[in-house]
Amino acid sequence: MGHLLMVESWVGSMSRLLPGALTEAGHTFTFLTRDLNHYLRSAPEGTAHPLLGARNVLTADTNDAAALLPYVRRLHGALGFDGVLSSCDYYLPTVAALAGELGLPGPDADAVTAACRKDRTRRTLAAAGVPGPRFAVCDGFPAAALAAAEIGYPLVVKPVDLCAGMFVRRVGDERELAAAHRALDAFPVNARGQRRSPALLLEELLEGPEVSVETVTAGGATHAIGVTGKSVGGAPAFIETGHLFPAALGPGEAASAAETACAALDALGLDQLVAHTEIKLTADGPRVIEVNPRPAGNRITELVRHVTGVDLAAACVALALGEAPDLEIRTTGVTDAAIGFLLPETDGVLTGYGPAGREVRQELAAAPGVLEVVLADPGTRVRTAADNNGYLGHIMATGSGAPSGDARTRVAELLGTVRPCVAADR
Repeated sequence: MGHLLMVESWVGSMSRLLPGALTEAGHTFTFLTRDLNHYLRSAPEGTAHPLLGARNVLTADTNDAAALLPYVRRLHGALGFDGVLSSCDYYLPTVAALAGELGLPGPDADAVTAACRKDRTRRTLAAAGVPGPRFAVCDGFPAAALAAAEIGYPLVVKPVDLCAGMFVRRVGDERELAAAHRALDAFPVNARGQRRSPALLLEELLEGPEVSVETVTAGGATHAIGVTGKSVGGAPAFIETGHLFPAALGPGEAASAAETACAALDALGLDQLVAHTEIKLTADGPRVIEVNPRPAGNRITELVRHVTGVDLAAACVALALGEAPDLEIRTTGVTDAAIGFLLPETDGVLTGYGPAGREVRQELAAAPGVLEVVLADPGTRVRTAADNNGYLGHIMATGSGAPSGDARTRVAELLGTVRPCVAADR
């Protein structure tokens, strides 16, 4: 079976799903990181980190592309890799470049870089005529203020190279734009020690439901596995509060969203990968929000698997090995599945879930239709949610057995019974 090089990873759900899919298929992997403590500090859900199941755990400066390539070439000569992969957005271009240099399967490195850079994505899609918001890429606040006046308030401010909704804000006037710019300017380095681009992306605020299209592209052909419905809250931030698969859309709306996602992937030249493309369904038709050249996060891949039987993490592994992924849609007995996230509303330390002494996890896990329950342990330090990194936990369920009959409503009912107790910091 295959031996893969995994260059960094997230510490969320994909840090478990990707190694799990790899080992379940009989493959092994070598894990390469610049800071192993980054993962040991964040062992998911209180368990031993799955990345420690690697055949080898090696350390190198994964942020130094010039030094990394010759090092990995020497590793390849000694260990023999059949593929390279990562689940972390910040290293996807590096992985694509390494695969190309080693002659291993993978997408085009420049195409992946363009998808990971929101400014390049916007320009590429606009040049190809793929519908999106009006936008401007700005250097500094004076240029941003002029561009904002031209686009018109309200609008959306984004960094061009961060993930998980970090520093993405709705702004209604120049004062709010200045505050958003100051906040972003005070964050010059991302969580992986990489210096950010100072560019600011301004976008027209689009109105309408938000969805994502989950796709697999192989041999130049893109297969749309399905469309996920999103719930977004936390204004002026855009925090993903839940997902429903499949989205509650008519056949025409779902097909139109899928066609738009495929057009975006084609315009960017993306191939041999799993992708997660976010789209707004406006009154004027679908508009692309962003293209992510990797499997969806936030357990969306698990929603897809429960409903269709398609394992997108396994598809990612297969493509990294140059194999044809299994995309056969099967009858699973689950017609829809949803996930909802528990967001802290204040800073402090989690003391439990009310009323005192309640065994909330066991109660929820025993409820009809529940697939997963993950809740932070008492003693966890929390902060008011500002992006998709601040969840206290989640509930995943199907609509089966629920009085309401649909998964999204069922999850909302269950989340409504969970009352986190947070003590203020002293």
